Amino acid sequence: MKTSTPLGLSGRIAAAFQSNALTPLLALVALLLGLFAVLVTPREEEPQINVTMANVLIPFPGASSVDVQNMVARPAEQTLGQIAGIEHTYSVARPGLAVLTVQFKVGVPRTEALVRLYDVLNANQDWLPRDLGTLTPIVKPKGIDDVPVVAVTLWSKEGLSALDLEAVAHSVEAELKAVAGVREVQTLGGPGRAIQVRVDPARLRARGVDLLGLKKTVAAANFGMPAGAVIVPAQAGATSQMLTVEVGEFLKNEEEVGDLVVGTSQGKPVYLRDVASISTGAQQARRYVWYTPGAASAQGDATPQDGAMVAGQTFGAVTISVTKKPGENAVDVSRAVRSRLESLRNTVIPGNMEATVTRDYGETAAEKANKLIQKLAFATGSVILLVGFALGRREALIVGAAVILTLTATLFASWAWGFTLNRVSLFALIFSIGILVDDAIVVVENIHRHQQLKPGARLKDIIPKAVDEVGGPTILATLTVIAALLPMAFVSGLMGPYMSPIPINSSLGMAISLAIAFTVTPWLALKFMREHGHGPGHGHGLGVDGHSGLSVSKIQKLFNSILSPLLNSARKRWLLLAGILAALVLSVGLTMVQWVVLKMLPFDNKSEFQVVVDMPAGTPLEDTAATLQDLGAFLAQQPEVVNLQAYAGTASPITFNGLVRQYYLRSDVEQGDLQVNLVDKHHRSEKSHAIAQRLRPGLEAIGAKHHARIKVVEVPPGPPVMSPLVAEVYGPDEAGRQKRAAQLAKTFGDTADIVGVDSSLREDAARAFLRVRRQRAESLGIPVAAIAQTVSAALSGTDAAYLHDQQSKYPVPVRLQLPLESQVGLDAILALPMRAGNGQLVPLSELVQLEHGVIDKPLYTKDMLGVSYVFGDMAGKLDSPLYGLFAIRGKLADAAQAQHEDTGEYWIKQPADPYRQYAIKWDGEWQITYDTFRDMGAAYGVGLILIYLLVVAQFKSYLTPLVIMAPIPLTIIGVMPGHALLGAQFTATSMIGMIALAGIIVRNSILLVDFIELQVRQGLAFKDAVLQSAAVRAQPIALTGLAAMVGAFFILDDPIFNGLAVSLIFGILVSTLLTLVVIPVLYYALYRRRMESRA
Repeated sequence: MKTSTPLGLSGRIAAAFQSNALTPLLALVALLLGLFAVLVTPREEEPQINVTMANVLIPFPGASSVDVQNMVARPAEQTLGQIAGIEHTYSVARPGLAVLTVQFKVGVPRTEALVRLYDVLNANQDWLPRDLGTLTPIVKPKGIDDVPVVAVTLWSKEGLSALDLEAVAHSVEAELKAVAGVREVQTLGGPGRAIQVRVDPARLRARGVDLLGLKKTVAAANFGMPAGAVIVPAQAGATSQMLTVEVGEFLKNEEEVGDLVVGTSQGKPVYLRDVASISTGAQQARRYVWYTPGAASAQGDATPQDGAMVAGQTFGAVTISVTKKPGENAVDVSRAVRSRLESLRNTVIPGNMEATVTRDYGETAAEKANKLIQKLAFATGSVILLVGFALGRREALIVGAAVILTLTATLFASWAWGFTLNRVSLFALIFSIGILVDDAIVVVENIHRHQQLKPGARLKDIIPKAVDEVGGPTILATLTVIAALLPMAFVSGLMGPYMSPIPINSSLGMAISLAIAFTVTPWLALKFMREHGHGPGHGHGLGVDGHSGLSVSKIQKLFNSILSPLLNSARKRWLLLAGILAALVLSVGLTMVQWVVLKMLPFDNKSEFQVVVDMPAGTPLEDTAATLQDLGAFLAQQPEVVNLQAYAGTASPITFNGLVRQYYLRSDVEQGDLQVNLVDKHHRSEKSHAIAQRLRPGLEAIGAKHHARIKVVEVPPGPPVMSPLVAEVYGPDEAGRQKRAAQLAKTFGDTADIVGVDSSLREDAARAFLRVRRQRAESLGIPVAAIAQTVSAALSGTDAAYLHDQQSKYPVPVRLQLPLESQVGLDAILALPMRAGNGQLVPLSELVQLEHGVIDKPLYTKDMLGVSYVFGDMAGKLDSPLYGLFAIRGKLADAAQAQHEDTGEYWIKQPADPYRQYAIKWDGEWQITYDTFRDMGAAYGVGLILIYLLVVAQFKSYLTPLVIMAPIPLTIIGVMPGHALLGAQFTATSMIGMIALAGIIVRNSILLVDFIELQVRQGLAFKDAVLQSAAVRAQPIALTGLAAMVGAFFILDDPIFNGLAVSLIFGILVSTLLTLVVIPVLYYALYRRRMESRA
């Protein structure tokens, strides 16, 4: 009697779990854990990446840009360079101020980064001389959690002032800060309330009062303190008591300020109101914010009142930005904020004031998550229907149950890993559907096949053997997919953590799907499959070896007709190889002729974009506002615009893009931006990128009339960069760098499709320098510092004291300043009286000499090397900055040859020695593209090595793994023509698809080769085994390939993951068809003589 072959590991696992009472309980636990994960996992639109940077601001009043750079910025940069984990250090030396930026490497936790920063700053407090004149460094850390998730704009149809709006906003701040999960609430755009003391220079002279003396008098009058305590003796039987004594009084209102005595004139007291006009109200305008309804306001997310407004009307506004705490659910936080906001209407927020939500990333995250979960369900259902068509209803239900359990367990594993529910993690699951189902399909299909082969056998006996037969190759195939995907988790830079949910979630899912295929699937098969494989539920497949559907003979005949000529003729095999190589070359050539465009990531279809405006240096705030008004009027008439908010002299609520580009520092009067909100993408035919491209020429034309530089800034589809095109100019001296940067900026502008050209160069801005006549000032006993402080107070204002009115949320200053009419020209300044040492008043004109010049321009360094920047963007048909960069390079090469200039060029890192020649370092999207594709290429290589090692371990051969991996290059024959056919750009997600294809295709090869070797061991002739392998394994290979393609179809419409879907669909389609031919033929050609010699 012949003993049966002992079961392997997978067969023993299946036998143990197929009738175990614990199996359904484990399945129930997996299901409940998944439901738990869906409920508790925070939802966000984008993955939260640890991108920590900090600005260190060091004021150095009165110093020139050169002095700031040499005496403050460079020593500071050297000190900060000691910190571990720093990616780059930047510095900008402006007149009177050094701004240093420390950018930590991606992934360094915010808390750890800031501890390191403060540790270095505290340990090196002596880095600047004590009496140098610098003020205390100010540290402003920024990270992803500083990006507001909700922005609420307060405005009024009744023309309420910005001060009124700001007062309400401050009350709303306190209410919103109490909402669970809220981190910081900030009001943008308010002018600030103050007691405005507008001093009159003529009245000051007439009454013998000087400005600095006035300030000291006001400050001295606003003083109080506890002086101690006295003992009150006991009286009438009472005990003695301690009586607290307080001295002094604080100013409480405008009247008290006006009643202050600031001097005497002709024996009479001089009150502050005698020398100044005093009023309570808004501070002198340093910023403007307004709200404008757009043409689409009636159908967008604006309030109902917006629709009644005329598109293009402007209303003064303030914006309240709300950030969330780390780890909080953006959806829950935004909904709680909205709910609290509604409860404040007609109470804290008056009825004549509108509160429009102009940003809600929680709502967009919820919409995206819900849509993707819906797609996940549809993809799962589609795969189940596919299996039902191929194998039968019962088998489809078993596979469906296995997939659902795999998904729920993977969701829990993803939550435990620390991922949130965001577009990338959910796309990872949708993309994974096709490969997560593979294990269950292979197992169920083989059980089904064994049933048909042995109709009289008991199902309980069939299942372990069927599982065991495919167990080894299934384990190996699962490990190869993991080996292909998992190395992508180690990609560096911003793209690494951004895309990390794809390799990690997919790998976790594959491991879980393997476990479920060997444990839960046998239990389900035993419970639900028909005992003898006949009857209802069967007969819908493409079966072989007893399957109903296509008969074995027809499939065998098909593959015999295809494979036999190739097996019998070496010449035909060589022709097949030549054809495949030609197809490969032609496919790769599609990128050379630009039928397939290379790009980091395509633009997403968002509901917002930004217009960044830079006026010439020295432009007054009012002119900046006028430019924004004209731009806003143009935008408001566009049918897709719901509303826009304009910010002049202040930054708008930052985005992730603005965080990296440091837009939060844009507070100069010549800077502004427009935050434009579009109607929801479901209510418009054009994508946001197309809209921005269409509007750019009109915006640039308006900007040109105002001499403004205009940049249309879209929300980037992935990790942001400083600009799509960045050229860093290095060299021995600043003048040479600026000269070459100017030439480079002109080249940018002259290159077709390059838009939004800007640079770090600034126009000359007029400067009036009041040079102190030292001898005259010293002879009169007037310090230079007193002269400087007087002029500063007159023009910029000085806060002499703060009110104690017990009502204001923020301190209300008593601000001394010249009237607005006296700030036109220098006559009023030069007439200011100064107090000499003998008490006499001397006009400022006697102490200073007026000189005219230009303001010092900022000086930039990066990683302690002097640098100038040129920025640009790409628009047009190709729409990829890489092609713009190559076009610019061509022009630069021609110009350098004509002018006989030797300019170095660097792609990866800064020049090591920038002191011998000038050099250009290309940065921007090029840098992140290089880093990403370099790391992905390395991950691809590591994945291939791991796959090779795994297959060597399984087949005990060095040659067989090469046969099995041979179809990997064949994916290119599908991927590149697929992108060209659909007009899709080849992006980072396309590359991810190609990497995933390596594991998926190798799985098919393993099934084929394993079957050939199994049949040969069972005594079948080698040639017959090769021919039969394609026919018998065609069904599971076709099913798993179709399942992966079906899953990919559901992400085909996503702008970002479109490339991943195209790679999977066309790569699997072509490579699967070729694999069924190439693997049998190649294996036969390499092993024919060896097998014949054995026979």
